[in-house]
Amino acid sequence: MQGPEMLGGRYELRGVLGRGGMAEVREGWDTRLGRAVAIKLMDPALTALPENRRRFEAEARAAARLSHPHIVAVHDSGEHNGTPYIVMERLSGRTVADLIAAGPMPLAQIRSLLGDVLSALSAAHAAGIVHRDIKPANILLTDTGVPKVADFGIAKSPDSGHTATGLVIGTLGYLSPQRLAGRPATAADDLYAVGVLAFEALTGRVPAPQENLAAVRPDIEPALASVVQRAMAADPRARFADADQMRAALFAGRPQTLFLDQPLPDPATAYLPVPTPPRRRRTMLGVIGAVLAVLVLVIAFVVDTASRSGTPAPVSTTTTQAPTTTTTVTPSTATPTTPIVQQPVPPPGRGNGGEKKGENGKGPKPKRGDGG
Repeated sequence: MQGPEMLGGRYELRGVLGRGGMAEVREGWDTRLGRAVAIKLMDPALTALPENRRRFEAEARAAARLSHPHIVAVHDSGEHNGTPYIVMERLSGRTVADLIAAGPMPLAQIRSLLGDVLSALSAAHAAGIVHRDIKPANILLTDTGVPKVADFGIAKSPDSGHTATGLVIGTLGYLSPQRLAGRPATAADDLYAVGVLAFEALTGRVPAPQENLAAVRPDIEPALASVVQRAMAADPRARFADADQMRAALFAGRPQTLFLDQPLPDPATAYLPVPTPPRRRRTMLGVIGAVLAVLVLVIAFVVDTASRSGTPAPVSTTTTQAPTTTTTVTPSTATPTTPIVQQPVPPPGRGNGGEKKGENGKGPKPKRGDGG
């Protein structure tokens, strides 16, 4: 009886775990370390193309450089009878796509899932790797339900070279408007795909343009809805700066934009988020306002007390006895100010010119016979 097929004289091939566009994933056994593994074998029909082989090898190198609790670990790689293979850690075989197929997920579970995926992408982006194919089927689950990002087969990394101009690589429905237009992939495109994944986990399907998330999932928390909408903004400038910022907003507990009552953005259009002042800034403004209010009350109280006590305000005056005497104080030439003139109070019955007022107070009373 012929024994099981061996790879590299070490890995025993067993049943099929799944198939993808470029490869087949088989269950395996590491005879050297005595542990279960998953072995990804490139489709033999695609091995003749150098580009396919290069991409498969780049996946192995990219994933092997990443050591993270939420990224599928790569143990080894090689070639067997002309077929490249990658040896990875063995997981349950279930994916987030299986969870979504059972119906919309609970909000707490979605928040935890997104936090783990964003943590993995933060590590990948820091290493210069853009996944380019984030979707539920590429998020594998451990036996205890811990999510792990897998399938870096089309990842963009320093080893993967440059994608041909106009060539769109990825899964339709999770591609940003920029990717659909043929622009080079960036970390912002991965975050867009995370937003689509979140919408699908919330509703059971990918979003349509101009769809209102709150109307589809009424029980969604405003902060979570805000994060999903901002991640899916058509304009990449309106999205989060990086995975760490998006993850921080996810657990911050407050909305990041003011578009919760509007539909999801149309890929043909774009908007920028309305900035929300930081909480610390709002607190400082409130404290300053309160201090100014107290200061105004204190000043008003002092002025009111002084007026009630009859204490006059200090005023410099010059006492004169002659009613027609005017004292003028002129400042020194070194001080460019207007001279200060103080005039005495005129005696009763006389105007400013010393003449006697008439009954109407406008001039001297005319005598009879004057001027007719």
